[in-house]
Parts: sequence; C-alpha cells; structure tokens
Amino acid sequence: MFPIRDDNPQINQPIATYTLIGLNVVAWFALQGAGFGDQLHTSVCQYGLIPADLFAANTRGPCGEGGLGWAGLFSSMFMHGSWMHILGNMWFLWIFGGNVEDSMGPVRFTIFYFLCGIAAAAAQIITNTASPIPMVGASGAIGGVMGAYIVLFPKVKVHLLVMFIITFRVPAVAMLGYWVAVQLLGGITSLGASGGGVAFWAHVGGFAAGAALVWLFKDEELLLNHPYHGWNQTYTDPTSVWDDPRNRQ
Repeated sequence: MFPIRDDNPQINQPIATYTLIGLNVVAWFALQGAGFGDQLHTSVCQYGLIPADLFAANTRGPCGEGGLGWAGLFSSMFMHGSWMHILGNMWFLWIFGGNVEDSMGPVRFTIFYFLCGIAAAAAQIITNTASPIPMVGASGAIGGVMGAYIVLFPKVKVHLLVMFIITFRVPAVAMLGYWVAVQLLGGITSLGASGGGVAFWAHVGGFAAGAALVWLFKDEELLLNHPYHGWNQTYTDPTSVWDDPRNRQ
C-alpha cells in the first residue's frame, strides 16, 4: 500500500519543501556517491547520528571513531542508506509537505521540520543510548509532517496503490493512522534488539511531535485558503466537478 497522490489543492509554491528535497538529493549524490562504493559507508559514519558517541558509551560499532557528535542531529536528516530509502522519503515529503507548508509558510515550516527531526532522533535514542549504529534519514522529520497533515487535513482523500495494479482512495486519517500504527507495532517488537534496521521509534516520535507542534506553527489566516482543512469542513470530491461535461475543456 503506497500513496501516489492526494486530492488536496496546493495554494502556494512549496518553496521550503522543494528546497529540502533538493538538499537531500544533492547530499545523496555529492556526499554519498549515490549509494555506490565506499562513499556510502563513509558518509553514514561521518554524518550519521551515533547515540553511543553522544553519551560516551563504551561500545564499538561499524564506524569506529568519528562522527559529528550532536551536530549529527541535523546532518543525519540529509543522509540515507539506499536508493529506496531516499526515494521513499522524498516521495512522502513531496505528497504531504506542500500542504503543511501552505498552512505555516516556508520559514515556519522549515523550523517545524527540523524540530520534528530532532524529536524523532530523541525518541529513537531513548530506546538505546548505547547503540553504536548510526541513525540516518529524513523519515523522522517527514513523520512530523505526516503528523501535522493528519491534524490539518484528516478528511482529504489519499490515492493508494496496492500490489502495483489496484488504486483506491481513503481519508488521510485512515492512511496515516494505519502508517503510524505499523510504526508503533514495529517499535514495540524491536525493543531490546541490538540496533540497526528501521528506526521505528524515530517515526513514531516524529509523528507525535508533528501532531503536537502543528498547533503552534499553523497560521489560521493561511488555512482559510484551504477548503478541506479540519474536521468540521465538508469534504467535496475535487474530481466530481470534472465529471460534469460542462466543466471540461
């Protein structure tokens, strides 16, 4: 089950969303060698966030000495582990980021994004402060964007692709609610593990932070331009107007 688009109109050009996607892509090619060769491992170790380094834990991992320490809270958000990792993250940011940015403006959205990323990292670190495994990826911050989206636009329909052949639409609250439930289940089952793999608690922490911080960052005047925001709005299928032949060009 994979989201391919939503029915939420974009009011303004999502400058911050485009910029974040661009920076991630540049980092993937310029710093990570597009995932090829030793540059991927080197970049993950250098720019990733390693919990054991932050808390002086006496553990040795795949990176040995190195890393940026606390600065890795930010640099790790632009690192990824594979092509699927970065493509999936950027796709979710593309779909959900623009409308959330519409509700805040580009500057407030950028601050919101990084705060969600920091909260996501904190949630993952708490589960294992001695982990020597570097944390990388924008998914925690993007989880925050999704948490904001479910608060702002719960009724908007999201088009999902299933088994690569079937598409159907569900409300954002159903799709994103299912997503965070899967992350929470994955996080619970991963407790006590040695580390590595998917940072489920980063996803959960980012989502929770986004759902909470959106109340501080949203701009009610900007939201007035959105016909589908909030629980009290009546959702009108944007495709229905085009079903009338008089509205076709």
